[in-house]
Amino acid sequence: MDYTEFRQRGKEMVDYIAKYLENIDQRQVYPDVEPGYLQPLIPDSAPKEPESFDEVIKDIERVIMPGVAHWQSPYFHAYFPAGNSFPSILADMLSGAIACVGFSWASSPACTELEIVMLDWLGKMINLPEQFLACSNRGGGGVIMGTACEATLMSLLAARTKVIRQRQAENPNLKEAEIMGRLVAYTSDQAHCSVERAVLIGGVKVKMIPSDEKLAARGEALRKAVEEDKAAGLIPFYFCATLGTTASCAFDNLLELGPICNAENLWMHIDAAYAGSAFICPEFRYLLDGIEFADSFDFNPHKWLLVNFDCSTMWVKKKGDLISAFQINPVYLQHDHQDS
Repeated sequence: MDYTEFRQRGKEMVDYIAKYLENIDQRQVYPDVEPGYLQPLIPDSAPKEPESFDEVIKDIERVIMPGVAHWQSPYFHAYFPAGNSFPSILADMLSGAIACVGFSWASSPACTELEIVMLDWLGKMINLPEQFLACSNRGGGGVIMGTACEATLMSLLAARTKVIRQRQAENPNLKEAEIMGRLVAYTSDQAHCSVERAVLIGGVKVKMIPSDEKLAARGEALRKAVEEDKAAGLIPFYFCATLGTTASCAFDNLLELGPICNAENLWMHIDAAYAGSAFICPEFRYLLDGIEFADSFDFNPHKWLLVNFDCSTMWVKKKGDLISAFQINPVYLQHDHQDS
């Protein structure tokens, strides 16, 4: 495909996308297919000769669309909202064309700097405390993740690294394995399963905090669990609160949980993947009361904010804790501005 054909086919693809979205309400929302439906519709191996773009487009309708669940359909009510928008689609096109691999400032300065500024903008829109914003110069900042599951895992691993270093600083004779075997994390019995998955990956224990009659985690239940575990010789180090649980959109009581986490030196992560977008509306921000006690916070703009999947935004109060937990600095990644 040369530039001339790319221009032609690009316009055709935009027309196809516009027609698809304009008439999506006429498509069957959920595919009527069985597992393995696709294999008989395509060759057993990749063709040795290319097909024309016209044939490829025909295959989209013949092979792909029969197996698509149409998430953008007005009749789709499963899982969670995942709206896109025309500006978001166009931005994806430009991003794909520029094709930066923005793993550091040096690899593409605009990628890093735009991310920092946009996360500050978004943080201000939902009224995050300024400690979470890079523009405050107080050590905080935001970063784009793929999913809230990633954010939970990153926060847990950062908390694990932090507490191990603290314990070894207090007692240099302690081995990492000794500390790891005593670490325990906490979350509500209503929390997303990704918290349990993060704990499995992190190699630590987890205790589920029983929720109240409104399906929210409360302070007294956490306090009791922490005291029991400390008495048993364990090391409480992490709590994941949820704002908008998967099962019922319940909100954990941050004003009760936060002071306990701070007093007991537990890293407090807030998973607001589902409901976090609502905090743009001032009338819902009371549900965010207690955020000032948190160490990290995450929500998913790709649910309510018309941004294509995947875009999960995470903020930390002390970005140094996150960076130091994962920083490996080989010579081929070093550059003159890495500490700026």
